Amino acid sequence: MINQDFWVTLAGAAAVLLQFVLTASVILRVILTRHPPGSSFAWILLVTILPYIGFILYVWLGERPIGRWRALRLRHLLKHWEEVTDEGYAISGTLPTMPHGQRHKGLTRLAERLGDLPMSCGSRLELISDSVEALSRIEYDVNNARKSVSMEFYIWGVGGWCDRVAQAIIRAAERGCECRILVDDIGARAWLRSSWPSKMLAAGVHVSRALPVSLFPITKGRADLRLHRKTVIIDDHLGYTGSLNLIDPNIFNATEGIGEWVDAMVRVEGTAVRDLNQVFLFDWALQPDIEGERISLEKIAPVPAVGSACVTVVPSGPTTVDDANQRLILEAISCARKRIYLTTPYFIPGETLILALQNAAMRGVDVRLCIPSKPDSQFVRWASRRYFSDLMNAGVKISFFTDGLLHTKAITVDDTFSLFGTVNLDKRSLHLNFEMMLLIFDPKFVADMTALHRHYEAKSVPIDPVRWHRRHIGQRFLEGLSYLLSPLL
Repeated sequence: MINQDFWVTLAGAAAVLLQFVLTASVILRVILTRHPPGSSFAWILLVTILPYIGFILYVWLGERPIGRWRALRLRHLLKHWEEVTDEGYAISGTLPTMPHGQRHKGLTRLAERLGDLPMSCGSRLELISDSVEALSRIEYDVNNARKSVSMEFYIWGVGGWCDRVAQAIIRAAERGCECRILVDDIGARAWLRSSWPSKMLAAGVHVSRALPVSLFPITKGRADLRLHRKTVIIDDHLGYTGSLNLIDPNIFNATEGIGEWVDAMVRVEGTAVRDLNQVFLFDWALQPDIEGERISLEKIAPVPAVGSACVTVVPSGPTTVDDANQRLILEAISCARKRIYLTTPYFIPGETLILALQNAAMRGVDVRLCIPSKPDSQFVRWASRRYFSDLMNAGVKISFFTDGLLHTKAITVDDTFSLFGTVNLDKRSLHLNFEMMLLIFDPKFVADMTALHRHYEAKSVPIDPVRWHRRHIGQRFLEGLSYLLSPLL
């Protein structure tokens, strides 16, 4: 009869073998897959020290698959995307050209290649720097919709202005408008569990969850791959995008002690709305619960020019060029001759962007970074501060916004152009999520954005480099530890 020691020994050997197989499989996958060196080293270290936990986390978070079903559907959609984009280039060729000559031709061409959408010069833009005003304007425009309302948001809250906008959408559907709502499965979970989706469905509104979470990322996609875009399109000729989720700033996370969220949106009329609509329809058709949808020329009609702003819509994510946002931001920084203003709530950009900002400051560009003094994540707070000494040593000026949680995401260069949209300067926005950025050449918008940067700076406390270098060793330890862990997240 086999004694108990035999089974214990066999179980131990099996556990060791399993541990070896899991560790080796992750290490081999990391080596064969293109990861940043820091991220690769961090994953190898984690799976070596904690094989079982490391394996599970890598399966969930190590790569950015969109899921087998979406990958199959993506092949079908890309054909229609190319047809619509070709039509867009044909339309843009009939519009006025960008008035800035050859200096930024490379930047414009890069933006077009990264987002696979043409620059068009025929839009009217309005920067809205007050969240309540933006929500009020959206509600007003939805109330006046005659044909269609399309929205996609990462977060959709409950209560206050969120309910007012939802009621306006229901009224639009009841008077015959085609209404489509796409919300992220994680960010809008509280709203999805409320009574609002059923109310909308009863009124004829189409509601879809983007990127539903699954225990099986191979079939459904990576768990933390999120739809981070915030877009509103009304009657196919009016749009909004920016940093504002569909939340009421007076009640959203009011108990967290970080203050009111401070956001900005751009209201778009004219030719750029066609491209916003094209991105929305792509996202809509990519969802598993949307049957028979495709991006068609019939659904994306040309939008007449109503202004002179030149705009390139640059969508990014797993379905576009790798690292599109980082590439575009690097090129924008390299264009700077006088000044760069950066506003972001989350700042963990990686070494490449840090070097670009250092180089800009060292060649005499006035580089200013404004971030919230109290972000909604302690990890982000510590990890971002790891970069400050290197930046300030190069001449970058950094300030902490103290009048709430600054959530605006914008970069303005030389009073000439702006990058504006949903992209944070962190690894998740730069390399992972579905995001949206606009490259804007428009004197009025850029002047308004520059004034807004300065307004944020006026409500901020500048960091004194001398005092910063004397900070406590415990703070430095937390910064360094968070920095080491950041490639995993």
